[in-house]
Amino acid sequence: MLNLIDESHFVNNLDSILNTNAVKSLHTILIVDDEEHNLHLLKRTLRGKYNILTASNGEEGMRVFEEHQDKISLIISDHKMPVMEGTKFLELVNNVAPDVIKILLTGFTDIEILTDAVNKCNLFQYILKPFEPSELEKIVENGIEKFDLTSSKSSILKDLKELFYKTIKSIASALDAKDPYTHGHSVRVTLYALILSNALGLNDKELEEIETAGLLHDIGKIAIPQSILCKPGKLTDDEYKVMKLHPENSERLIMSIKKLNGISSWVKTHHERWDGKGYPNGLRGEAIPLSARIIAIADTYDAMTSTRSYRQALSHEVAIEEIQKCAGSQFDPNLASKFIELGEIIKEAKANSDEYYKKYSYLQKEFAKKSNED
Repeated sequence: MLNLIDESHFVNNLDSILNTNAVKSLHTILIVDDEEHNLHLLKRTLRGKYNILTASNGEEGMRVFEEHQDKISLIISDHKMPVMEGTKFLELVNNVAPDVIKILLTGFTDIEILTDAVNKCNLFQYILKPFEPSELEKIVENGIEKFDLTSSKSSILKDLKELFYKTIKSIASALDAKDPYTHGHSVRVTLYALILSNALGLNDKELEEIETAGLLHDIGKIAIPQSILCKPGKLTDDEYKVMKLHPENSERLIMSIKKLNGISSWVKTHHERWDGKGYPNGLRGEAIPLSARIIAIADTYDAMTSTRSYRQALSHEVAIEEIQKCAGSQFDPNLASKFIELGEIIKEAKANSDEYYKKYSYLQKEFAKKSNED
């Protein structure tokens, strides 16, 4: 029987398993406000979590921004300031750095003025003064999350060849080396998830992120002992506790890759259940990210229709029946219904996974496009 002390050993040594010791650096926020009291309040609210730069008006803010442009993730600016107003400052920033998150502090409640500011500055959000520090913290947190998602996509598209051939292939090889029964599992899960996502009409950004998450969803299993992964019989309670660590392990590993930060929470939640009885956090219903709900169905279908160390593969028909039974409990009922509706396409894709992956893969199409351009 496995000693539970080993759980912490596996978690603490994840970095060494992948030879990665990356430390997530703090985001840098630029705060621009001519009122010293507001400036200090904003700094006190956000310091510790972020690197803080400050300026007392838009003109000075522009100088600070130009000096530190490559480091700044988010800007908070007051509206009414001497020398240069906040909206003009943020508009100038937007012309050169549209992806930087921009938040405007204002005392105005005029909808036309605010709408104009939102459009010209590409504002993430405006905050009416006086504001609650806790409200500001949450808005900034959401803004940073959006920045990570946007920069993640940009980084992927800039060097898709490296991501696709080095990161994805090395991960697949690592998983295959741990458990021969999982050979091809991540690619098949991703394929089924993409078929469902396409049928749902998701956009290119969502398809790219779901494909990346699908390929990486089980990376945390490389920290699970092979004796557990390949055990021919039922796992003991202690062994099952270790196995259930893999979604959180996956999140930790992906968080160490800056360009993939945005999908880390998705891989962590692919074993949550619609009824709240899943793990690791017992999320329920739409509190589970859409991508994780999609991957959960694809993952379960592939697990059922693949031969494992402890049982033979089930037929496509039996697996579809099981998904139908679990709609509304284990799975999002609407997604399960759509997956069942796509049953024949899924069955054909399973039999010809290489061919269908070329057809549905967003990343592979982008890679081909980039190669042709080069």
